[in-house]
Amino acid sequence: MEHEVLPLGSIVLLKGGKKKVMIIGYRMRVQAEPDKIYDYCGCVFPEGVLRSNITCVFNKDQIAQIFFFGYKNTESNNFITRIKDLNKQEEITKNQVLHIETLESE
Repeated sequence: MEHEVLPLGSIVLLKGGKKKVMIIGYRMRVQAEPDKIYDYCGCVFPEGVLRSNITCVFNKDQIAQIFFFGYKNTESNNFITRIKDLNKQEEITKNQVLHIETLESE
């Protein structure tokens, strides 16, 4: 599913999921995979964060359906622009590394 960066408060259903998830954060890492950055962090909806150690991380390609787009204003739009810039920088770096690795293996 292609989409822009969703604002905080957006409600989605993940592929294979039964409960809706509310987006509460961006570009999250988990201890088990410190080198991986997930697009979003979320909590179950409508319950919210029941315990501080229970949230989920997921990527945009795991979203099956968007039920609600969160609140947007100038401040959130500026922040989302910064996230998009970080994502682009990361993609450029990743592509450069892949190109170098490809050249080295030839």
